[in-house]
Amino acid sequence: MEFQERLQRAVERGQQARDARSREAAAKALSEEESRSLHSQYRLELSDRIGECLGQLVDQFPGFQLESIVGEDGWGAVVSRDDIALGDSGQATNLYSRMQMLIRPFSEGRIVEMVTKATIRNREAFNRSRYQMLGQVDLESFSENIDLWVLEYAELYSAAG
Repeated sequence: MEFQERLQRAVERGQQARDARSREAAAKALSEEESRSLHSQYRLELSDRIGECLGQLVDQFPGFQLESIVGEDGWGAVVSRDDIALGDSGQATNLYSRMQMLIRPFSEGRIVEMVTKATIRNREAFNRSRYQMLGQVDLESFSENIDLWVLEYAELYSAAG
């Protein structure tokens, strides 16, 4: 067998292997409808957890208001509070505290993304996000992040008081 024939067969084997991998990847990939359904399921579970944790934060700190968020920016909840403080000059100052946690809507990137923004007395405390590919989502680790971020906010808020 000449080198040219062997080279041609090697190229053909490579192309067959590539085609097999492509077919396998296509079979594993979720359809658009399945992806949307899975994202919706995760979004519901995580937004419920966000509402529970932020609701308990409101119970701990009277004066905070809890509001559910459902819209084009995402699903989740926000707690907020306005306080008035007197400065050294006797002038009243409005102090705004807020924590918002959202699960972003389904996107072409096929990820589940959670974003959190926290402000304490007019100062940003933190601004975070976490995401995982739709086929690799670990709900338990997302729930742990929700818990940790709400606990961190509670600690920072109580220290600022």
